[in-house]
Amino acid sequence: MRITISGTVQGVGFRPAVHRTAVSLGLNGRVWNDGPDVVIEVDNGDSFLEKLMEELPPLASVYSVVKEDIPFDNNIKGFSIVRSAEGKGGVSIPTDTAICEECLNDMKDGRRKGYEFTSCTGCGARFTLLTDMPYDRDNTSMNEFKMCPECREEYEDPKNRRFHHQTVCCPKCGPKYRLLDKNGISVSGDPAEGFADVLKAGGIGIVKSWGGMHICCVPENVRKMREWYGRPQKPFALMVKDIETIYEYAEPDDIELENVTSAHRPIVLMKKVNSKITEGISPGLDNVGIFLPYTGMQHLLFDHVGDALIMTSANLPGEPMLLNDDETLELNADAYLLHDQRIINRADDSVLRVNSGRTAFIRKSRGHIPSSIEISTAGCAIGLGAQENLTASISYNKRIHSTQHIGDGDSLGVPEYLEEAVRSMKRMMKCDPQMIVTDKHPGYSNKALGKRLAQEFSCPLMEVQHHWAHAASLLVDNKEDDAVVLTLDGTGYGDDGNAWGGEVIYASLEKYERLAHLQNIPLLGSEKALYDLRRLKLAVDMINGAENKYFDERDSEILRKMAPKSVLTSSFGRLLDTLAFTLGVCEKRTYDGEPAMKMEPLLSSGRLIPGFETEMQGKEIMTADLFRRIEKEKREDVAYSVVNNIISVMVDTACDHAGSFGTKNIGLTGGVSYSRPICEMVSQKVKKRGFGLILHNSVPNGDGGISVGQAAIASKVMN
Repeated sequence: MRITISGTVQGVGFRPAVHRTAVSLGLNGRVWNDGPDVVIEVDNGDSFLEKLMEELPPLASVYSVVKEDIPFDNNIKGFSIVRSAEGKGGVSIPTDTAICEECLNDMKDGRRKGYEFTSCTGCGARFTLLTDMPYDRDNTSMNEFKMCPECREEYEDPKNRRFHHQTVCCPKCGPKYRLLDKNGISVSGDPAEGFADVLKAGGIGIVKSWGGMHICCVPENVRKMREWYGRPQKPFALMVKDIETIYEYAEPDDIELENVTSAHRPIVLMKKVNSKITEGISPGLDNVGIFLPYTGMQHLLFDHVGDALIMTSANLPGEPMLLNDDETLELNADAYLLHDQRIINRADDSVLRVNSGRTAFIRKSRGHIPSSIEISTAGCAIGLGAQENLTASISYNKRIHSTQHIGDGDSLGVPEYLEEAVRSMKRMMKCDPQMIVTDKHPGYSNKALGKRLAQEFSCPLMEVQHHWAHAASLLVDNKEDDAVVLTLDGTGYGDDGNAWGGEVIYASLEKYERLAHLQNIPLLGSEKALYDLRRLKLAVDMINGAENKYFDERDSEILRKMAPKSVLTSSFGRLLDTLAFTLGVCEKRTYDGEPAMKMEPLLSSGRLIPGFETEMQGKEIMTADLFRRIEKEKREDVAYSVVNNIISVMVDTACDHAGSFGTKNIGLTGGVSYSRPICEMVSQKVKKRGFGLILHNSVPNGDGGISVGQAAIASKVMN
């Protein structure tokens, strides 16, 4: 029998598991990687397959098994792993997974004592060092390091857990770390210990990891870090030594603990324990991002320095993470802990939070990529995302595969990085697109890439409205055909040329219809209004005929003259910005989502008070009038009442329309849906109306999920 197995079946010890199973049953045959698949030829397939499925490697995941009766070559004696074939396209490796306990033990004694690149078939970097499929050493950056005799012996021993482990190495033959001082000069001695000494002395260091580099310091040095990095308010992540240390900084629930301790090792947002240090790490927020060590070097650092380190990606905000050592030295840190293994695919740390028991990915990258999601349609389409939090996605063979997090499209180097990631994934998938998809916004930087790809592959270029793509990504995430969806975010180019973002839409993968939206407010000065929140308040005051005290007479007059020609916005994000400014929570936005994030503590502690009811006029949910009534009430009660009442109208509108479309699904998506209190408000109100609420779980809620929706819609169009 010939057995072809698809799924996550390479880089997880799958062929060694096949070999062990066949040998234990005394069978004859062979196994090899065929593109993304594993192909097995064996003289007794049924008994073999039953036992193999009972003994799959922990990281393996099987999507399909195809069996074919063939004449067996009686000259084959015993069972062997043979040379891989190029095969068809696809990605079948697991994500980069944290170093396992067995490898950590190997680092304590023996020939791998203190060796930072220790790994086995059950752990280690894969995607970040992969150039192509199949997953063989020649297709990784480890091809630059020749195995020593001892590693070769492990690689060829069926009883060893490094049997056919493609990145097997040791201090004799593998990559190495080195420590450089602030001038880029090598420092002798133990690199980890020397680097830790710099951090303990109050220095800021850069350490090269899997997929990129981190800027780090001890938590007590957070103020210096903010000044040095030019990041006055944006939260940092905290890497802690172990599970016990988490409780010094946060109060995790069971699902958060399950995520943070998983082999994927994401940054998980948890309720923070209030202290001077945690407030310094995440100013004005009620949560803090925590993650655990996942590389050998990170564990070694904690042998020498405290129980926690601030870790943030080594890049300028929105730009791709640095990979080149020379570029890194230009950051003027106090020390650099670098290694000589090439990073092929850079990958930032994944970031998530848990809302209503579901996983809300804020950034899906290292540890969670590659990943794919099943769809019902065939064909190959490439979605290029929107502008912020860019990813791309490729639909192929009834699955959608997404790239790692890329960055913000208007930042230096991001368009090039996006193209690099798309072409890398396309190379692995071995497919040519039949359609390219971009956002409708005419000014997005990836539009040029879309046009070039469409010309290169002689295929159509399709534009998909931003919030339809959000809704489509939610449908695919939940395997639903349609829903009435609340798409709540900062900005999405609307069909009328205005900036949408507080929408109730009916959506399937074939069509969408805008049912209701928040009141349109002029964006005075367009992009400037996203950062200077006074402009949003002035716009609301103009609608209300109220006096504005935040501009002098001259500037106020100039801005008022802008209003008739300004882009209008129905954005829920801009509503939260205006409310945050009015309540004194945030006067100026210094990072994406800051005002809305700083509103969460108020929304979590407020109560419903009268006087903040709202109404609809046609399809418009009126919001400006609510700002007339903000006087001497507690600001948490005002915040809660304003948002709660707007959400009530939106949910009621969605539920009222659902019946006419024949759906029982109400959905919630977009960047605003990361807000736990807003998510809870929607959930309670939908449940009260007797409908089912669908939320994200594996596709990012925000713009990181746009490309998934684009690819899904295009696949439907092609079929």
